[in-house]
Amino acid sequence: MSYDSQLPALLPILSRGKHRSPRKCACFMEFASLLAGERWSDHPACTHSLLAVVARQVNDHTSDAGRSRLVDLIPSVIGLTGEDLHIDARIALRSARMALPVVAAERQRVMAVSVLACERVLAALDGRPMGGLEEQSRSALAQVPDAGEWASRFTIGARTSATFAKRFRRQIAPAIVRDAVAGIAEACIPDPDGMLRDLLVRAIDECAAWARHDPNRGAGFDAVLWVAACRRSGESPAADATTSGELAKHRWHSG
Repeated sequence: MSYDSQLPALLPILSRGKHRSPRKCACFMEFASLLAGERWSDHPACTHSLLAVVARQVNDHTSDAGRSRLVDLIPSVIGLTGEDLHIDARIALRSARMALPVVAAERQRVMAVSVLACERVLAALDGRPMGGLEEQSRSALAQVPDAGEWASRFTIGARTSATFAKRFRRQIAPAIVRDAVAGIAEACIPDPDGMLRDLLVRAIDECAAWARHDPNRGAGFDAVLWVAACRRSGESPAADATTSGELAKHRWHSG
């Protein structure tokens, strides 16, 4: 069978929101489900659930003009799965730290508390004393000292129980990501689209550092469809995009 006969008659283009079918448009994760050979969904099994939240939020908060710049990242999320809570904590922490210095003042306290909450989860996971912060977290908080001091007072005495850990994965981490992405999108910065893309890139890197794909999920990578998708969206698959595609195939098939 030729490659052409395996391609949809009309490839979707990236668009905001959820879509019924790939006839015209797709969000980032719907496109990933298509490339992975899964049932059409914006919650495909081939990608870690929190990384998928980042991708959907970045897709929806990026401008129509800038969304095509996300296409070459789609293959990189395929095969990134795992149950380690480090993945959730690292992605949420990365999101909060990036957003904290640029979001509007009314969001800074929420982001500062988010940084401390993520650090608390990581301290519990790694068996290190509570209250210690990574250098990047200290640096981000130092840029907004009033919010940082308020967050420190607000979180005094907070504990990380087994119940909190479960709630962190299901509710807190996704909320942190949504707040961070919305804050960046609305921030008074020169290129919010570029910063949102960078946030997704870093979330992918954080996930890749911890994730192990599940060989029983049955997802695959359709390189031909991906190249066609890049061309449809105005991206060139011959340079960095091709590299991303090869990397995604390696991640998925090699484990």
